[in-house]
Amino acid sequence: MPFLIAVLGVLGAAAFWWYRMKAMNDAAREVADVVGRVQGNIRRKKLRKQAALSPLTAIDDPVVAAATLITSIVSENGPVLPQREAVIRAVISEIADKKKTDEAVIYAKWAASQIDDTTVVIDKLAPFLRERLDVAERNDLLQMVNRAAQGGEKRLEIADQRMLRLRQKLGFEVN
Repeated sequence: MPFLIAVLGVLGAAAFWWYRMKAMNDAAREVADVVGRVQGNIRRKKLRKQAALSPLTAIDDPVVAAATLITSIVSENGPVLPQREAVIRAVISEIADKKKTDEAVIYAKWAASQIDDTTVVIDKLAPFLRERLDVAERNDLLQMVNRAAQGGEKRLEIADQRMLRLRQKLGFEVN
């Protein structure tokens, strides 16, 4: 009888520890799943952020960059309506031929609609333009932004902070 009680005790202890190990294994698996989900969310957020900027990183032409910059600043107050688009086309046509103007404005409208924050556009495109334009051309760009805002169905008030940021990113001294 004592032998039977000892065997039952050992089997009971083995069953108890087997159950405990199984529970610990399940808990460890849950922790690993949570860690994997968190890492996946971080990677997806990073990819979404890169994808959001991809319309800007794909720009390799100063005309397209200028058109995108102007369109983004002008569209900050609302959608780009046909009259405003005509003004943007007129402004861009001063620096490019008709085919290039059409291509630049179409891409600019698409890129500006993909990125909600105008400061991101300024931060990404102004340094690109600063490297490729001389001082006179950068001044012309600032005037083009103002002309695009003045034309169209109604005059737009561009926020002073946007213009200051643009001037700063283009390499001009800002007081």
